[in-house]
Formats: sequence, structure tokens, C-alpha cells
Amino acid sequence: MDEKMDQLAAEGAEALVAGLRSADWERVRDWFAEWFDQRGQDDCVHALRALRGPAEFADTEKPIWRDRLSEALADAWDLDGADELAIVIEELKLPPRSEASAAELTPAPVSVPAPVSASASVSASAPDPASAPDPVVPGDRFDFQGITVNGQFVGVQHVRQVQQTDGDAPRDAPRSPSEDWPVAEGMDPLAYGVRPTWRGNGLPQLPPYVARDADPAVNSALELAASKGGLVVVRGDAFVGKSRTALAAMAEVLPGVRVFAPARHENLRQLPALLRSLPGERCALWLDDLDGHLGDGGLEPRLLAQLTGQGVAVVATMSEDTYDEFRKSSRGRVLDLAHIVELPREWSHAERQRAGETEDPRLKDAARRSGAEGVAGYLAVGPMLWEEWRRARRADRHPRGYALVRAAVDLARCGLRGPLSQDLLLQVHEGYEGYDGAAGLERESVDDALAWAAEQRHGVLRMLMRSGASTWEASPSLVDTASQDETFPAVDVAVWGVALEVARANSAYDFAVVVEGARGAFRAAADAGDVRAMFELGVLEESLGDWEAAESWFRRAVKAGEPEAAGKLGRLLVDKREERKAEPFLEMAARAGDFGAAHLLGTVLRDRGLWWLGMASESKDPARVPELLLLLRGDREFGRGFDQREPAADSSPRDGGRETDNDAPGDARDDAHDDARDDARVARLIARLSKKHGLDE
Repeated sequence: MDEKMDQLAAEGAEALVAGLRSADWERVRDWFAEWFDQRGQDDCVHALRALRGPAEFADTEKPIWRDRLSEALADAWDLDGADELAIVIEELKLPPRSEASAAELTPAPVSVPAPVSASASVSASAPDPASAPDPVVPGDRFDFQGITVNGQFVGVQHVRQVQQTDGDAPRDAPRSPSEDWPVAEGMDPLAYGVRPTWRGNGLPQLPPYVARDADPAVNSALELAASKGGLVVVRGDAFVGKSRTALAAMAEVLPGVRVFAPARHENLRQLPALLRSLPGERCALWLDDLDGHLGDGGLEPRLLAQLTGQGVAVVATMSEDTYDEFRKSSRGRVLDLAHIVELPREWSHAERQRAGETEDPRLKDAARRSGAEGVAGYLAVGPMLWEEWRRARRADRHPRGYALVRAAVDLARCGLRGPLSQDLLLQVHEGYEGYDGAAGLERESVDDALAWAAEQRHGVLRMLMRSGASTWEASPSLVDTASQDETFPAVDVAVWGVALEVARANSAYDFAVVVEGARGAFRAAADAGDVRAMFELGVLEESLGDWEAAESWFRRAVKAGEPEAAGKLGRLLVDKREERKAEPFLEMAARAGDFGAAHLLGTVLRDRGLWWLGMASESKDPARVPELLLLLRGDREFGRGFDQREPAADSSPRDGGRETDNDAPGDARDDAHDDARDDARVARLIARLSKKHGLDE
């Protein structure tokens, strides 16, 4: 408790001890007894009620009462007890008053108010018209007169509307407290216990309600409670849709009925008295998370009997774990009188079918993707799972765990739905270091990161689901949200490239789906100026046999400064027998370190050189013959020596391990065939020159 609360408790103890010594001891006793009673401090209540006259408390009693007040103020739910205590302390600081004036502080009969909101717990007592004084000046006033403090405290504004005409004009009729209560069909689900879900552009805050198989049982129980009174409890695991189902039943069975929805731990003892002041008004009581409304001042058998006698339907929700806990406690005795309807977590085939037939994409996805957690759990826990995951990318949280999940999510967005090897996730996740705010991967081990990602959240969902000894699958909820959230970064071009390779090699994935997604992603990135995306589009189209499209994208990439694309373009042109056009591109790639392009360029240039040497061999000038023979013989020896060397691996620094043309099966045989053909050409030229000029070969 902070210093202000400590000070307030000390001042309260001072006022209590001093007040009990005074002539006003009785009103002080009653007020403090009521205050302690509302906070469940029974020992304090008994100690005060036992007083039968002014107490000769010594100053040594002050610390005792200070500690008791501190304990009462420490309750997390008692938000306004401090305000009430502060008010009475100020009242007790006034000079002693006459017996008549002292009565102003004496608590009036406690009553549950007509709340402006579900958390209010103050009732306004309307004065007797016969004794109420006429206002001196017409208008509004704001004070604390005529109220009974009960639990949480707010001010009440009294508004007088006086029509100034000749004669006495009638005043507005007093408002009924229940006018501020919602009708059953008008209760906002989000305001009365339903969890929010992901909201996309143009979508309402919540998807439409999907009828559950348990609806007839809930409605039947509620119809009985509506006719005879009683308690209906919708029970189930956390996040199964209990509140939504109960509210839907109330809207259907109790149309037009006013519903009182108190805050947790609000005192309900005087609710029957309040309802008696509303003759002819049909009312119901909504207690979401019933455990917050049991115990002192809450729902118990005697209060339920009173409400049942008044025909009040009490509708509540309760989790399975909480139900088990309260069944062992005296505070849960009222559950013996309840009509329990169980709502299962897993959705039946019929329920999923109904969800899938709606127009809301969130329901469609949940019906298709959710597992044992059910559609409701998928929709409710999904946003919390997303928020926790996104916040984990900071260096002081779980950056490697975030990156591993991100790798699985992005690969799934590429079309690799289903289990993914751990090695693949490890390969891809390193690329997220420093990307989208992720940093400090080295601070977390792989084992710790995977353990964190596989932890079950809220007993419902995991970020990564283990599907084998070393395979993992991303939470469908995270994948769907990432796919639908327009603010979430697109899948990186490099990840698409990996996904294409995996889908091409593994028939478990739909290669056509991955290709379609990759083409769209590459094109969007290329149109935005991403040079690597232009290159990847060329590679994709080349792999699919669309040479014209591949050449077009390679040219765009080369123009934008991508040397690896130059090597690809040069090879395409050589295959088309357009060697002269290929030469500048092969040279550009060779200068950038593409050894395969350098080899091909040398071959192209040698072929062209042989053609010119062949033309030169037609010369009739005998002086040129020795030089030509030397060139031809040197070419043959050079070619043999070059061919005997180990073929250079195409290890362009920008390949990232991708296989290139020189690594493809069959290229070695093609090169050997071309070399043999060239050797034969050289041999024929040498033989022709030697024979023509009478020289030895």
C-alpha cells in the first residue's frame, strides 16, 4: 500500500477512536461497522457492534484500527472505499452537532442502486415530496446529499427542470433506476464479457453469433428461469464462448427484460429491495464469471431464494476449474441450486459447417483451421497470441524464438502449409536478424527458443506445434492473421526462393500454389524496384520453360545492376545461338566472379576464333601458313590442357548455394561433346593447310 493509503488509514483510525469517545459514538460505530461489513471484515464488524456505549479507547488502540483499515483498503477490487473513508473523516472533523444534525451522517437503509454503469454501486434516495423543501433557485445541483454509500462510490447529480410559466407546472416524473439498465437484446457483447478477436478492414468488431449445439439446452433452462426464477450457469473451459452463448440466449428468450449487470464483488444484498421498488418491471441478473459474485455480499442461497421468489432469472458463466474450486467451498453452496448447462470446447461438424457458411472471413478461417481448441478459442486467444509473439522480437525477450516462429509463418504464407523440418526453420530464421525490429538472436539458444515457442498459451494455442521428432508447424491463427493484416511485412524475396526449392523437391507441398504466390510476390516487389525480385522472376520463368519471359526479367535485372542476372541472360542467348549478343553479358558476369560465365565466354570466343582461322586458311599467301598452323596447333593443345583441369564450380558470391547451369546434370557431357567437335574442326583445318602447301601435319 502506498503512502497515501497509509496516511488515510492512520487518519481513519484517529477519527474512529475519537468518534467512539464522543457523544456521536453510535453513529460513528454504525458507519464504520457498515464500511467494514461491505469489505468482508467480520471481526471488525463484531468488535464495533458489541459496543453499547462510548468506548474509553486508549491511544494504543489507534495502531490496531489503522492496521485493520489498511487491510480493508488493500483489496484490489475495492476501488472507491478510500473515497468513502475520506468523506467520513472530513465529516467527523466538524464540530459536535445536535442530535438532529448528527442524524445526517447515519447510514440510510442500504440499497443496490440503478447503476449508470455496471461498476456503480450507489443508490439515490428520492425525498418525500411532502417534506422536501422547494428550491430557492431553479437549476441543477451536484452534491452528496441523500445518498447511501455501498461499496464503490460515485457522485450523483440531481437535475431539476422547472418550467417557468404562470401557475404550477408539473415537474418531470422521477426516473426509474432500471432505465439505465440494458435490455437483454441490447447488451453489447464486448461490454459484458465477450473477448474481442482480430478485426480487419470493413469488418465489425465481432463476427456474427454461430448457433451452438447446446443452445436448445441453454434456452430451455432460461425459459424456466424466466417463468419461475432461478439460476442458470453456462459452464465450460476458458475461451469456449460461454459469455457469447449466454448473452445470445438472453437476447432470444428475454426480449425487453432489463438486465442488472453488477461489477465483480459488488454488494448484492439489497437487490431484492430495489427490485420491489420497481413493480411491474421484468428484470434479470447477469453474472459473468460467477466466481466474482460469490461470498460476502454476493450471491448465496438466501439471496437466490429472494430473487427466485420475485421471478428474477439469474444468468451466469463459470469456468470448469473455478467450478471445481468453489464446489469445495462454502461460498459455492449456491451452485447446488443452479441449472448447469455445459458448453464443450471442441466444435462439432455441424457447428463448424454453420461457421463456414457465414460471410465473415474470420469465421470461415477458424472453422477450417482450428483444431481441438474450437472456433471460439481460436478467435479469442488468437489476438493475444499474436500480440505476445510480436512483442517477443525485442532483444530482451525471445528474439530467436520470434525468428523461428516468423520463419514458419512466412513459409506457410508461401504455401508450405503443414510440417516443416527444423533444419529448414534454422536455415531461414537467421535472415530475420535485424529485420522488422528483431535483434539479439545470439542471446537465446535454439532449444530455449523452441521451448518458448511450443509453450501452450491460455491452455489453448501454441505458436509452434511439434508434429514429429524434428518437424514443426506454425499456429494457423498466426498465419491467418499475418496474411490478413495489411500492416504486416510481406514475405521476403529470399524466403520465396527457398519455398520454391522446397516445394519443387517435395511432393507433399502444392508446387503450383507456391509458384502462383511467388510470381505475384516477385512481381509486386519488382514493380517497387526490387532488383533481386526481378532476377528471381527470371529464374522462376526459366524453370517453368517460359524463355521469353525469363529473358525479359533478366534484362530488367541487368539494367538495374544485377550481375548474376547477366550470367543468366548470357546463357539464354547462347542457347538461342545468339553468341555475339551474349558476349557482353557473359563478360559482365565473369568480371563479377561468375566462373561459369567466364568458361562459357571463353568457349564462345574460341568458336568464333576458329571460324576466323578457318577463313584465314583459304589464303593463298604461303607466308601466312606457318603462323596459322602454330595458332591451330596451340589451340588444340590449349584446349586439351584446359579440359584436363578440374571443372570450376560455379561459386558466384551471390548464388547463396543455388545450383547454376554448370552444376546441372548433363552439362559435363555437353561440354565434352563440344570439345570433341572443336578438336575435329581444328584437325581438319590443319590437315587441309598442310596438304595444300605440302607441309607435314
